[in-house]
Amino acid sequence: MLVVSVEQMRAIESEADARGVSYMEMMERAGGGVAALVEAEYGEEESHQVTALVGSGNNGGDALVALEILSKAGWQAKAYLVRPRPEEDGLLKRARLAEVEITSAADDPEYHVLTAWLKDAVVLLDGVLGTGFQLPLRDELVPVMRVVNKFMGDLRVIAIDCPSGVDCDSGEVAEEAIPAEVTICMQAVKQGLLRYPAFDLVGELRVVDLDLPADLKVARDVSLFMADGETTARCLPDRPDTAHKGTFGTLLIAAGSTYYTGAALLSARGAYRIGAGLVRLAVPAPLHASLAGQFPEATWLLLPHEMGMIAEGAADLVLKNLERVTALLVGPGLGSEETTAAFIEKLLTGTHSSGKPASLGFLTAQVVKPIDGTVKLPPMVVDADGLRLMARLKNWPELLPQGSILTPHPGEMSTLTGLTVEQIQSDRWETARTFAQKWKTTVILKGALTVIADGSGRACIIPVATSALAKAGSGDVLAGLVAGLLAQGRPAWDSAVAGAWIHAQAGLAAAQNLGSPAPVLASDVIEAVPGVLWALQFDL
Repeated sequence: MLVVSVEQMRAIESEADARGVSYMEMMERAGGGVAALVEAEYGEEESHQVTALVGSGNNGGDALVALEILSKAGWQAKAYLVRPRPEEDGLLKRARLAEVEITSAADDPEYHVLTAWLKDAVVLLDGVLGTGFQLPLRDELVPVMRVVNKFMGDLRVIAIDCPSGVDCDSGEVAEEAIPAEVTICMQAVKQGLLRYPAFDLVGELRVVDLDLPADLKVARDVSLFMADGETTARCLPDRPDTAHKGTFGTLLIAAGSTYYTGAALLSARGAYRIGAGLVRLAVPAPLHASLAGQFPEATWLLLPHEMGMIAEGAADLVLKNLERVTALLVGPGLGSEETTAAFIEKLLTGTHSSGKPASLGFLTAQVVKPIDGTVKLPPMVVDADGLRLMARLKNWPELLPQGSILTPHPGEMSTLTGLTVEQIQSDRWETARTFAQKWKTTVILKGALTVIADGSGRACIIPVATSALAKAGSGDVLAGLVAGLLAQGRPAWDSAVAGAWIHAQAGLAAAQNLGSPAPVLASDVIEAVPGVLWALQFDL
């Protein structure tokens, strides 16, 4: 889905109008989309009463079109004109002919009619303020919106294009803004809805396709997107019945340490759940005994270590075992010891720095011989401690193999960029986009409303924010999902978008399964992935 500024949306509509789709036709299609959603979502309710708050702008017109359609379909439809519309307004005339009951705020100074209608309504269409709204809220609207807010717990509120009181560019909100259960955007999502604090008010985001010409120049120039189920489904690999495990790639995961044993397990399980054919865990040798019994599906590469931390010499062993490996995940649970920093350096640069012999499990002081020649690394996902250790290297972006993906949270992004966390969070989209272009790689900037950006300048937002994912190990699962898709041969962009969207949806599903986001563990997120994939396959 396109994500646009108010100015871009106006330009899209203007170009569409010039190409033969009139503003009136766009309004008809928008109102029809709203009515169709009301019928589909709430048509089984015992009461069929719908009230619309109608403003003077286009979204007020959309609301009148929707009421006309719903009234003809048997709904008891009422239009409350919060702001005046001309008496000669053709949409008002049509609504009256369709037996829509109409009154205005000017004729209801004590708001008795509004209060009565809100008490009776099942669905409230919010068409007061549209995408052009900017703070502050006009004084005459404040009392009306305060009355409406008193009924929030009893109404199914559908915002037309945006919740009234939200600035669709900045995401700022008025104190009296009307929160929605569903926000229906016309043709494209307005960028302010994907910013805080506005995102707290939008509920579920839906988009009505206005069937505009497909080759509009303004739309082609948009480089910001929002992921949804259809987008994600297109990013996933095919699963032919005649496939074998080699069809779906081999992922090698260099991860884990004595301090963070579970990180390797969580990332590997995530990779398998997303469909990777073979996952091989390259871990410090002492971890094998505790992990192997929990994960019979994995194969293993036991690495030299120093006190349970991956040692520098392990890089040679990893590089010697890249045959048939189609993607490499490095970082979950590595720790930040110097010996592991040397491992990252040698893995990426091929340089060999002298150091004391490392232990390979029970084979004391066995040293892996340095590898001869240059080994081409497969596409990599670098996560967690791997990012912090990689950031120490000079010109590290130049060392990454083509098609790689970085998965920083804001703190790790701060280490990579030198920006403060506050600077990063103040403009997440542009931060991710700017550095993805600078580094010529794909970046997943994790957090509420995760952002994916790549070297081409495009960016994608995952429209999910949930505390269910605010748990240790959640990032390891995400890294495994993304790397598992990369191993299956999907491009970096597709792997990042699909992995992040599925991870977010699995977090929501896990919270729903457990009744609250509080008890969700990273392993619960993994177990919710199959349900998300099932929905993508059968529910779209």
